[in-house]
Amino acid sequence: MISQFLDLKTDKVLQSIRDGKRLDGRKLDEYRPVSISKDVSVNAEGAARVRIGETDVIVGVKMLPMKPFPDSPNDGSLSVGAELLPIASPTFETGPPSEESIEIARVVDRGIRESKCIDFKSWGIVEEELAWNAFVDIYAINHDGNLFDASALAAIAALSDTKIPKLEDGKVVKGEFEGKLKLSRKPLLCTIAKIGNSLVADTTFAEERAQSARFSVAVTEDEYLSAFQKGGLGSFTASEIDSAIDMALKNSKDLRKAMKD
Repeated sequence: MISQFLDLKTDKVLQSIRDGKRLDGRKLDEYRPVSISKDVSVNAEGAARVRIGETDVIVGVKMLPMKPFPDSPNDGSLSVGAELLPIASPTFETGPPSEESIEIARVVDRGIRESKCIDFKSWGIVEEELAWNAFVDIYAINHDGNLFDASALAAIAALSDTKIPKLEDGKVVKGEFEGKLKLSRKPLLCTIAKIGNSLVADTTFAEERAQSARFSVAVTEDEYLSAFQKGGLGSFTASEIDSAIDMALKNSKDLRKAMKD
C-alpha cells in the first residue's frame, strides 16, 4: 500500500516537473527554508542541528588525542560517519552502515578535507605519539530528501563551533578548553537532481524517488570547488554539469546567509 502511494506521488512529481513546477510551489532552483541551531549537545566539543524543510539532521564533533598515522606523524585527522536512524524514515533499517550512509559520510568528508579548510599539521601534539582526531558523527532525525546538503551544512556548523579540549599529561581535562577549532574556509554542499530533463535543487523525498541522477558540488566562500559526487543510474550532459555548478554556486551563497542568521 505504501509502495503504491509512493509510486503515485512519483508520477505526480514527474508530471509537475515536466510542466516546470514543483508540488510544493518552489522554483526548480529554490531551497526550502533552512534553520541552524548550535549548542545542541553538552557532551560534544561542537554540535549543530540543521533543518532543510522537514529534513532534520544533528551532527556532533568529538575531539580525541590519538596516535597519528605512520605516514603523517605530525598530523591530526578527521573521521566522518553517518547514522541513518529508523526513526528518520521507514526506508532506513538498523544494522551495519548502508551504502547510502557510507556515501553521505564520504561526500561530506571529501568536501571538508579537499577544501583544505583544516590545518591538520597544527593538530599535532607530540610527534609520532599524539595528535588530535576529530570524529564528526551525523545523525538523520527526519528524512524528507537532500540529506547530503543538510549533513554537510550541519557538519560545518558543528566544526565552526568546536572547542579544543585542554590536555594534561596527554589526557583530556573534562569541561576545560584551550580555544576554538580554526577553519580557513567553510565548504558547503549543494546537490542538484535530474528529474526528467530538468535540473532541480534541494529535492524532497518524493522528488528523490523521481530523479534519475544527482550531482553534488562542495563550494567554499571564495567559490573554490573542492569536491564533486555523481550518483544515480542516469547521466548529465556537459552543459547540464555546467548549469548544475552555476546553480550550486548561487545556492551556496543562500546557505551561508542561514549560517549567519
